[in-house]
Amino acid sequence: MLMAGGVGALAAAGGGLAVLATLTLVGWITAPHVGLGGGLAGALRSAGLLWLIAHHVEVSVQGVGMIGLLPLGLVLLPAALIEKAGRRLTHEGHVTSLLDVGPAAISIALPYALFTGAVALASGTPVATPSLWQAVMMGFGIALLASAFGAARALAPWRKLAGRVPPRPRSVILGMIAALAVLVAAGAVLSALSLMVHLSAYKLAVGKLNPGIFGSVLLLLASLCYLPNSVIWGIAYLLGPGFSFGIGTAVSPSGSALGAIPAFPMLAALPVGERAAFPAWLGFFVLLTPYLAGALAGLMTVRIAPTPTFEAAPLWGLLTGSLAAAVTGLLAKFSGGPLGSGRLASVGPAGGEVGLVAALEVGVTAALVAGAANWLIIRYHIRRLNAQVPAPPVDWVSDPLPPPPRASAPQPRASGPQPALIVDETDDAGGHRIHVNPWADDPPG
Repeated sequence: MLMAGGVGALAAAGGGLAVLATLTLVGWITAPHVGLGGGLAGALRSAGLLWLIAHHVEVSVQGVGMIGLLPLGLVLLPAALIEKAGRRLTHEGHVTSLLDVGPAAISIALPYALFTGAVALASGTPVATPSLWQAVMMGFGIALLASAFGAARALAPWRKLAGRVPPRPRSVILGMIAALAVLVAAGAVLSALSLMVHLSAYKLAVGKLNPGIFGSVLLLLASLCYLPNSVIWGIAYLLGPGFSFGIGTAVSPSGSALGAIPAFPMLAALPVGERAAFPAWLGFFVLLTPYLAGALAGLMTVRIAPTPTFEAAPLWGLLTGSLAAAVTGLLAKFSGGPLGSGRLASVGPAGGEVGLVAALEVGVTAALVAGAANWLIIRYHIRRLNAQVPAPPVDWVSDPLPPPPRASAPQPRASGPQPALIVDETDDAGGHRIHVNPWADDPPG
């Protein structure tokens, strides 16, 4: 597995580097005035920097500062190649169960991180220097997640793969994915609507740049690479905290306060003005989206694995919503970054603030909905089981009018195994049981 993982890591890293080196060389040949410098060696160093940017590695530029506002869409290139390497490990027989996914992912991530660090050392120049520790850490993290996803995905189809996970973790994972899917869809729709409203400003920005044919293609690719960033900024916007584009600026549902903006066409979609960007009735539905995501997360959590312990269901819903909020805050953190050491040193949403607000909106809603839905599900099962209990026979000859039951007499209840998919989290069959002897205190004889 170690040998196969190393080969797969080098193949994935080399493939991604070759693709970006080809694009850089084409740009160097067709537009030599862009100033790559250093001839072919400079073009190759620029390709290495671009490959590191695809792994979200910040670059320190002399006279400008740290550049950290990097396109998240470019991460899909190395992630797709690493995912294919993880699939290959499964097809070769190194991964036969979910327990083998972790070692297989580590066997790919370790050599990939070493290769990323080597590229960072080789690509540094006096003008632009990538962060070495970020190169190693981001290379390891992306390779670990992508290879684990590929190795697990190659084991079985989605439905069968989900069936191999225990009901309780499966309910939390699927509930979290459902909440994130709602947030991402809402953020994408919000970003698309904002771009459509400001389409004239977008065309004006493209016209001022006058990029030419090849430059227009590169500009389109750059815009597509920043598309995930805009979706995450839309999520931060509908959650409430919004984002900033420079120190002392803010873009939120209540209004916007912006300064000078770089001449990048995608930035033309930013809402401008002190007032809200949409009517009050539309803003109500926009701000309602996080609560809908939390409700869906809580409902899926208890629908997949309800629990007979009524107090535990809200806690599981809160866990599901909090995990979705943590992922949202992490994505918000990586979607922004500095654009130098001046006024644009703070660009994008604040990851901690977005995560905290998402936990309050999505997590608390998921807890409330999970508790209510679990109570309804258990109540339905109790009624169904009690309805199956046969009534005691009555002898109408000897006792035509049987006396009514006493008030203290217990009502008949259903007994037997619990319904399917209900997880009894109080069962200690895997632990120790204590048996009490009721005659232990009686004297002998």
